[in-house]
Amino acid sequence: MNWKLRVKQLKSDIPALFLALKDDRTPLLAKIFAGITVAYALSPIDLIPDFIPVLGYLDDILVLPILVWITIKWIPQEILVEKRKLAENLWIDGKPKKWYFALPIVLFWIFIFYKLFF
Repeated sequence: MNWKLRVKQLKSDIPALFLALKDDRTPLLAKIFAGITVAYALSPIDLIPDFIPVLGYLDDILVLPILVWITIKWIPQEILVEKRKLAENLWIDGKPKKWYFALPIVLFWIFIFYKLFF
């Protein structure tokens, strides 16, 4: 699989991991890794800040795909296939169908802005 297809697969794997996280059939260890992976993907805080040249983007290029790969190894294949199909329906024209999933991140940044300036 070339890297462009893998990047597109990664875009659908993270929502699939989120859906697998909520599934009762997913093993506990897979749920732990899925929770860490989804939290890291959605977190505005990176392991290495993006303003550091080159190194700042390495965590996004390396850490996130490695977390996804490890998590996928722990999820049973039939659950993963099912959740990938469900995850395809979460996106419309490259944008999330349910925009309100971004509210926690927006509220986090409003809180940080408020604490810094008021």
